[in-house]
Amino acid sequence: MTDQEMSVRVSAEDIEQWLMERVSYYLETPIEEIDPDVSLAEHGLESVYAFALCGDIEDKLGVTVEPTLVWDVDTVAALTVHLAGLMAELPSV
Repeated sequence: MTDQEMSVRVSAEDIEQWLMERVSYYLETPIEEIDPDVSLAEHGLESVYAFALCGDIEDKLGVTVEPTLVWDVDTVAALTVHLAGLMAELPSV
């Protein structure tokens, strides 16, 4: 899915899959070993990567998020719900 397609039409499943891929990349851990219901801190995500993930979210989804989002909404599952809600609030393109 391209960045443009992601920002135009996105489902919670698309968001969760993309988040899992990004977290896997930053943790250098196979995606299968990441539990979406476990906090990212418990998975070992360092603050520099949490900050980078916030930038990735802004770039990919076209929404503005606080740099602390990953600590405030700290699981992939919770982030998915939060981001899907933000995406639903965006005006249709």
